[in-house]
Amino acid sequence: MSQMPQQAAVSKCPSCEEPLESGDRFCGACGYDLSAVPARPDDSPTIALNGAVPPPSSAPDGVDWPVARDSDGFGRPAPVHAAAEVPGTDSGGSPLPPHPPAAPPMPSAAPPMPSGAPPVPRTAPGPAAPGVRFDHPAGPEQEPVHGPETGREDGREPDAYPREPDAYPREPDEYPLQAPDPRSAAAPPAPAVPPAPAAPAASEKVCVACRAGRVDDDGYCENCGHAQPRERDHMEQESGPVAAVSDRGLRHHRNEDAFSVGCTALPDGAPASVAIVCDGVSSATRPDDASLAASRAAGESLLAALPRGTHPQQAMHDAILAASHAVNALAEEPETAREQAPHQNAPACTLVGAVVTAGLLVVGWVGDSRVYWVPVDRSAPPARLTEDDSWAAQMVAAGLMSEAEAYADERAHAITGWLGADAYELEPHTASFKPDRPGVVVVCTDGLWNYAESAEEMAEAVPLDAAARPLHSARVLVGHALDGGGHDNVTVALVPFPAPPQGAGSA
Repeated sequence: MSQMPQQAAVSKCPSCEEPLESGDRFCGACGYDLSAVPARPDDSPTIALNGAVPPPSSAPDGVDWPVARDSDGFGRPAPVHAAAEVPGTDSGGSPLPPHPPAAPPMPSAAPPMPSGAPPVPRTAPGPAAPGVRFDHPAGPEQEPVHGPETGREDGREPDAYPREPDAYPREPDEYPLQAPDPRSAAAPPAPAVPPAPAAPAASEKVCVACRAGRVDDDGYCENCGHAQPRERDHMEQESGPVAAVSDRGLRHHRNEDAFSVGCTALPDGAPASVAIVCDGVSSATRPDDASLAASRAAGESLLAALPRGTHPQQAMHDAILAASHAVNALAEEPETAREQAPHQNAPACTLVGAVVTAGLLVVGWVGDSRVYWVPVDRSAPPARLTEDDSWAAQMVAAGLMSEAEAYADERAHAITGWLGADAYELEPHTASFKPDRPGVVVVCTDGLWNYAESAEEMAEAVPLDAAARPLHSARVLVGHALDGGGHDNVTVALVPFPAPPQGAGSA
């Protein structure tokens, strides 16, 4: 029967110098196969684990083992020779194939040739990646030839140096390869880059958050989805000497106030200034649409009637009627009828306005918005020029409650007069005054006068230069309401009243 080959007695492991015992087939320290190779010579070029270098001796078996040096002569440790760098034999005594280097460095110049050796022709670069060839292959009967330093691919020693180029057979015209030659193939296309979003047109609204997306009809950015501020959240307008500012406030989700300001001329050429302020009734349907329709209708009516010579007070009365018709028309629209529920009211709002001409001040109102007179000379007393259509005002007028008690009641701001299809009998209020000194007319909603209710409080809030800087002063008054809490929409218009040519009283 077959037997395992017996291993000659070896005192130390040829790989790690670990002491061995008789009959060991593998090294107990490194696992070296003691039966695969013959016993190594006594002098080994490999440095032991403890750092000691065995003394050199004569080379057995005709193998010229290199001798390790302590230094390369420049103070650096000498390189250590690996076992694969020297020739050897297998267990049967046959020469071992040379170990090809993992990645031979590209020589910068041709290495020096040994004396007497024939010149070696320059070879082509190394083989390419699998599946792609850059050079023409040899014929089917020809085997690849390598230089003597690498050996043949079949593991046998080369029989000769490469032959001259003339000895190669004729190269074929076509390659039997699947992969195309990358040198002749077109360059690969660049990776697709998603197109950048088109910039909004100049006429379109741009998102206030990302500054890139277009704002759709619903008021949201198509790029980032950010809700855009509504156009009516904060509005400012200046027309000649008249200025107005409206703000949503800090508690409401939308601005239900609206205003209209403008300037025109009377038939005699005297200037006339107009200011209309409307406050939507929050308990009604579409209060923002109601206030906008009323302010536009009243403002257009006044600016059209005054140049025709209509008396300012009559023009104000007609303007209130025109505003009422505009609000009533909202209830007749089909979309409004579909939107309303049985318990909802028709669109409704309040209105207050002022017309200033040479020496004449005309005011008109329906609801609880107000007009204040603040003289430039603050030593003169200010005045409130309107009376509220509210529950509190009725209690005071009837003598049932004091003004302080009435406005402290939770029913104080319940209005008794408004513009709308479901309003009671419309009673437009108008009044005219002839102030004897210059001043400023403050036209505002309850979003402002709730924080400056009396005429004296309003005069304290109005800047001293309000007649010269109406827009700035209107902003200051809106800021006063916001600083006080901003519980409601805030709208204020300022109309400077010039110095009259002569003193006059109430008309």
